[in-house]
Amino acid sequence: MSPVSGAGPVAVLVGPMGSGKSTVGALLATSYGVRARDTDTDVEALEGRSISDIFVESGEEHFRALERSAVATALAEHDGVLSLGGGAVLDAATRDLLVGHRVVFLSVGLSEAVKRVGLGAGRPLLFGNMRAQVKKLLDERAPIYASVATVTVDTDETAPEDVAVRVRAALEAVDE
Repeated sequence: MSPVSGAGPVAVLVGPMGSGKSTVGALLATSYGVRARDTDTDVEALEGRSISDIFVESGEEHFRALERSAVATALAEHDGVLSLGGGAVLDAATRDLLVGHRVVFLSVGLSEAVKRVGLGAGRPLLFGNMRAQVKKLLDERAPIYASVATVTVDTDETAPEDVAVRVRAALEAVDE
């Protein structure tokens, strides 16, 4: 699969909150000379409000429907690096759409995720005991991320620039 073939994104980044999908996505896009796109940003632009507000005002089910649509649209029309929201892969239809794409699972451990997410401001799934919520999300979702991934890159204690280099190297190894 050619990294810049024009048939969808160069790479699709998945992983939990705090794994660095948006930051690494932007760096990876720069290294490939393409645009970065984030489906969370797409949803916020479409709705004219933050994801946190969408969750609170309209509920998670409404947000997931918007997210499903945003992912399908981006996979069909974006040819750069695409970062998906942490929960996007929970949807079976979305997982089906990822088949045939170069999907990168950015993995992150509990301690590192908690450190990066901070107090969870603006993260509706982290209300309450944040560490316990992050652990629950990591435990539930890690097997799903791994199941859709072409490659997995560990991001713990690694600068985003170095993660982007590792992602590109892992994708190039798969292309050989």
